[in-house]
Amino acid sequence: MSRVGKKPISIPSSVQVSIEGSKIVFKGGKITKELETYGRVGIEFKDNELSFSLAGSDAQSRAYWGTYRALANNIVVGLTEGFTKQLEINGVGYKAAVKGKVLELALGFSHPINYDIPEGIEISVDKNLVIIKGADKQQVGQIAAEIREFRPPEPYKGKGVKYVDERIIRKAGKTSKK
Repeated sequence: MSRVGKKPISIPSSVQVSIEGSKIVFKGGKITKELETYGRVGIEFKDNELSFSLAGSDAQSRAYWGTYRALANNIVVGLTEGFTKQLEINGVGYKAAVKGKVLELALGFSHPINYDIPEGIEISVDKNLVIIKGADKQQVGQIAAEIREFRPPEPYKGKGVKYVDERIIRKAGKTSKK
């Protein structure tokens, strides 16, 4: 069983934390993030450390304990370092470009795909790499998944949009009869 909830989160000096009832408010620079716990866990902040405690003794309470600790840690990491996902575009004629607040993708369809870049997310293109950066881990991952979904990699030639660290399991094509 995981004991993630036991570990306290050390808060850097660039992030301010305040507890308002069952809500934790994080402020880092211009960004403000809130985490509502709905009273499912106990929250304590002292000596620049945020710690969580169990609100009950059942299994549901233990699950919330680790979950809220992980969510709070993701917010702190997002406010200090940020999160990054990289997508690789493979295929002849497949390309991407950022035009203002729109990501334009040419992925072999009869028309280009225009993806509106949400607020708080920064997308840059370097040759065949699409780099997505942001402070919210869930949002960065969701946007990367949505862009990948336009043309997932196919198993024969590997053409499509894939994560940089993703491995495509290739299939053998047809073989001719002799």
